[in-house]
Order: sequence, then C-alpha cells, then structure tokens
Amino acid sequence: MKKILLLAALLSAFSLAPIASAEVLPEFDDNEPVVTIRQGEKATYYEYRINGQLKEIKVEPVVGKSYYLVPTPEGEFNRFDNSTLMLPKWILFSW
Repeated sequence: MKKILLLAALLSAFSLAPIASAEVLPEFDDNEPVVTIRQGEKATYYEYRINGQLKEIKVEPVVGKSYYLVPTPEGEFNRFDNSTLMLPKWILFSW
C-alpha cells in the first residue's frame, strides 16, 4: 500500500512541475537574404531573395561547375561564374 501511495505522490509531483517553454525566436528581418533550395534531376538551385525580390540563383549541376543567374530588368537572366551579391562572409570559428 505504501508503494502505491508513493507512486501516486511521485506522479502528482511531476504533473505539477512547470512545463519548460520553448525559446521565442527573433522576428524575421526583411533585409536578411532568404535562400530557397530546390532539387532538380540535373542540378540543385539556390534562390536568393532580399525583401521578397529575387536577386540571384545559384545553379549547382550534377556534372560541371557552379554558376549564377542574375535577373535583368527586362525579365531575362545573365550568367556569371561568381556571385554578384555583397553578403558578409565572416569566419566565426576555425580549427
């Protein structure tokens, strides 16, 4: 009988314990680039958007060298070998 009472006391103690709350994430900043990754059969596409506007698409083909497509005001794309985006690329840790 004592074991049942002890078990009931333990269960009620755990049920009264405060539940851990999840950490609140910071609000989304519109100035931060948003990267959408799409997997295709022949390549992987990385779409870079800032303020909802498409700035650049990185194309990583299965075979071959990566390249970047940058939209023009006319609605076409120019192809570049290097990124045209000026994003900070800091090294936080290095071994």
